[in-house]
Amino acid sequence: MVVDPSTADPRIVYKLLIGAIVPRPIAFVSSLSADGIPNLAPFSFFTAISANPPVVCFSPMIRSSDMAHKDTLNNIEATREFVVNIVSEEFAEKMNLCSGEYPPEVNEFQVSGLTPVPSDLVKPARVAESHVNMECRLVQVVRVSEKLLGGSIVLGEVVRFHVDDELVEDFRIGPEKLRAIGRMGGNTYARTTDRFEMLRPKK
Repeated sequence: MVVDPSTADPRIVYKLLIGAIVPRPIAFVSSLSADGIPNLAPFSFFTAISANPPVVCFSPMIRSSDMAHKDTLNNIEATREFVVNIVSEEFAEKMNLCSGEYPPEVNEFQVSGLTPVPSDLVKPARVAESHVNMECRLVQVVRVSEKLLGGSIVLGEVVRFHVDDELVEDFRIGPEKLRAIGRMGGNTYARTTDRFEMLRPKK
């Protein structure tokens, strides 16, 4: 199969992307509106792009036919702060409740039953159930596309890490304790329990 994205239905292109780029880690992003309304939403276009300074990025997409931007993007552009919470298996279903399309006045902490806890340096709350939280300040928003299924890149500098002590040994996070999940295509998720090691070639 050969697909030309310039002529293909964007929904087909989206299916190819999310089916090929797997598993995708999940940025469970908490933010605040300019009026102080909490928001909590998962994004599976997410990665780290720098360690010095620590910078992470995620991509909110335009998913609705009214071409509106996600509340998360609007909030971050207004307040320039957010928190990335890593999703573990034990609260995956509650995370999924936050993936719905809710009006801006809806507080997804209340929808999901997840627990907000104060952050140290930014105003948006952290998710207490998450074993790793990254408090972030906005570096830049790159508007890649304003079309349906188009996205923006949100870059945030991590100004504070919160990691459960039980997960860490010599600053290494044990994957068997974190039990992070990732997105596959469609409604499918992946566990991170099946792992193998390979040593990098020596110079």
